[in-house]
Amino acid sequence: MELLDRYFPELDAVQKDRFRQLIPLYTDWNAKINVISRQDIENLEARHILHSLAIAKIFQFGSGARLLDLGTGGGFPGIPLAIMFPEASFVLADGTGKKIRVVREISEALGLENVTPLHARVEELKMNGQFDFVLSRGVAPLTQLLQWSQRLLSKKHTHAYPNGIIALKGGDLRAEIKALPGKGKDYSEVFDIADIIPEPFFAEKYIVYVQG
Repeated sequence: MELLDRYFPELDAVQKDRFRQLIPLYTDWNAKINVISRQDIENLEARHILHSLAIAKIFQFGSGARLLDLGTGGGFPGIPLAIMFPEASFVLADGTGKKIRVVREISEALGLENVTPLHARVEELKMNGQFDFVLSRGVAPLTQLLQWSQRLLSKKHTHAYPNGIIALKGGDLRAEIKALPGKGKDYSEVFDIADIIPEPFFAEKYIVYVQG
């Protein structure tokens, strides 16, 4: 895990061990239930693990923080962030049962007690006002994410950033930002991942924060 050691040298022994287990676990499960493309599974450290952890370069989630990874797929960004922030609680939700099975199996293999896998579409979530942040990676446009997320976000703010959406996005985001309703447009911020983790894969890849 050369890249992980380079950009996150502060990891403790338990975190390092869990991150090192991710590649063989995902390789094994992906052969049974395809949730990651062949090209990406061969580049899992950069394209999935490090990409997810870019969020941790900007946002810190402490004890009692509650996060929802919406449309988690095979568990990104939720599983890497759950390893990084063991005192925070993560609900990883997806509407595809086989993807949630992979999330559950990998979380259990790693002993991640702060991860709750949930097979559900966003419309089915009965968790109003329970989360500090909603995480997303390539699931939907920002306007849709904001619409889905607002009822799920807590009104009590306990972090440096007010509760809201943290999305991993790529490409030209100007139209998505412009389409946000007034409050979201005024209270959004875009972070260039290539400035934080200067690796070729992260060109034109961003973290977008939108206050809920």
